[in-house]
Amino acid sequence: MKSLQNPPSYRTDTVLPLPAAVRCPSWAVDAACSGNPGPMEYQCIDLQTGAQVFHFGPVQGTNNIGEFLAIVHALALMEKQGITDKVIYSDSYNAILWVSKKRCKTTLVRNARTEQLYQIIQRAETWLKTHPVSVPVIKWETKEWGEIPADFGRK
Repeated sequence: MKSLQNPPSYRTDTVLPLPAAVRCPSWAVDAACSGNPGPMEYQCIDLQTGAQVFHFGPVQGTNNIGEFLAIVHALALMEKQGITDKVIYSDSYNAILWVSKKRCKTTLVRNARTEQLYQIIQRAETWLKTHPVSVPVIKWETKEWGEIPADFGRK
């Protein structure tokens, strides 16, 4: 993870140097994949503290699947912990759309190598269909704000 820097003086709600437009408290999620498909992992960072909230992987998958699962994982964890005062940031338009439609619209081939991931996708879709989503999921504007703090830094 990147080293923490002092935030600008106008930010007293975070230890990270976040743009003024970024709401806090919040979590940021991101995925990384080496190849497409390939080894995929995702993580969540608390934007108030800079701490890693969770990490999953690597498993055989795609970046879009990882982005989708990261959002659902964050939503489920917030519900489990009774967190209602945060928002979730993702830099993936597709993943945000898939979450809103409650379906991971992947074209990844389902086979013995991807079956474990497909079971996780099914569990995530079922969770979305059986739990109301009350936490806002907001698009991280990379062009304006730079890389999302949950980025793996491998570009």
